[in-house]
Amino acid sequence: MKEKILHFFRLVYRLKDNIAFYPSLIGLAGFTFAYIMFYLEERGISKYLLDVTPQLVINNTETARALLTTFIAGLISIMVFSFTMVMSILSQASSNFSPRLLPGLISNRKHQIVLGCYLASIIYCIIILVYIEPDGNKYQLPGFSVLFAIIAMLMCLAAFIYFIHSISQAIQISNIMEKIFLSSKSRLDILIKNEDENDDIKKFEDTKNWERYPSNISGYLQDVSLKNIANIAKETNTRIQVTPVKGTFVLTEDDLFRADKKLDDEQVEKILRLFVFAQSEMIEDNYALAFKQLTEIAVKAMSPGINDPGTAINAIDYLTQLFAVRLRKNDVTYTKIDDEIRATMNTLTFKELLFQVMAALRTYCKHDIIIVQKLLTMLYSLKSICKNEVYSDAIETETEQLKRDAKESIKNERDLSFLRINT
Repeated sequence: MKEKILHFFRLVYRLKDNIAFYPSLIGLAGFTFAYIMFYLEERGISKYLLDVTPQLVINNTETARALLTTFIAGLISIMVFSFTMVMSILSQASSNFSPRLLPGLISNRKHQIVLGCYLASIIYCIIILVYIEPDGNKYQLPGFSVLFAIIAMLMCLAAFIYFIHSISQAIQISNIMEKIFLSSKSRLDILIKNEDENDDIKKFEDTKNWERYPSNISGYLQDVSLKNIANIAKETNTRIQVTPVKGTFVLTEDDLFRADKKLDDEQVEKILRLFVFAQSEMIEDNYALAFKQLTEIAVKAMSPGINDPGTAINAIDYLTQLFAVRLRKNDVTYTKIDDEIRATMNTLTFKELLFQVMAALRTYCKHDIIIVQKLLTMLYSLKSICKNEVYSDAIETETEQLKRDAKESIKNERDLSFLRINT
């Protein structure tokens, strides 16, 4: 039962990044509020307020219909315009920066809430408009409900002004890179906080003879509930190693995890439910995605069509900060239960991560002396603060590779001497 509840919450967590999730919920709230107002109108709230504070109640049928009709038409126009702006920004971000940025922009909760306010107000006004009946001796116009429609319209106008401001900020590449950096740093800080320098993870190094359990589904491994896997490992008195790295594509029958003893079918089924596969990735689940996104932004900025070295330099600055944080993390992610490591997960090693970033930047930026200088500065800075010998060797290797490629691409001897590369 616990695993089914967890699976449900994970499904909701994945849905919340959909652009229609919050608008649908808020639209349903607008529909519900309209029927709450119906209930209050049946109780005579408009008639009561008309006697006590007539200023709050609209008591003219034609005026009420004209207002509601105008509100509906105006809100639909505003919503269409806002949606068009969102689509335009997504297209611009994809072509100018990187398609990998789209999930993060789509999942912007503030913009979803604004669109939801539009939808809820439209639904509310339509229902109230239908509720208005022709004038009669015993009929009381729902004037109080119409007052709330006016309030909703004013709120939507304020939300529209905020939306214009927010969307203009969201498309700025500096803000996009800052958001990517902060999300990844937050994720890395959480992982580092759960580590201990004294933890012995060597007992997970030799798992060749452990029981292997294949995946029952194909897809990109988006997330793993390692803590719950560790709890199951404790219950079964075993140790579990998750084989694939987050973000990799897993085929059916590929090794998904290993255990140091055989598990029954029910236990295996419980563990399999704790793996989440998807067609997209979020930085909140996989910090390595931030390195990919920042690298792609830098590479795209250096393309002949864009030719924006300033953006590439800013991206390298953020990469430097992220690498500095990554230096403090082990190459294996693990979870402890009662001070004993019960579950581990392979992660992208620092050496592989640095190579993937530098390989792309070396290929597309090695001809630009300013970018090469910036990359060398990044590597020298990382080397000066690195305390891990394996990490330090990886930095030294990438430094030499960058110098070699720069020497082959840059023919100006003065530029090479400026970079302190021997000619």
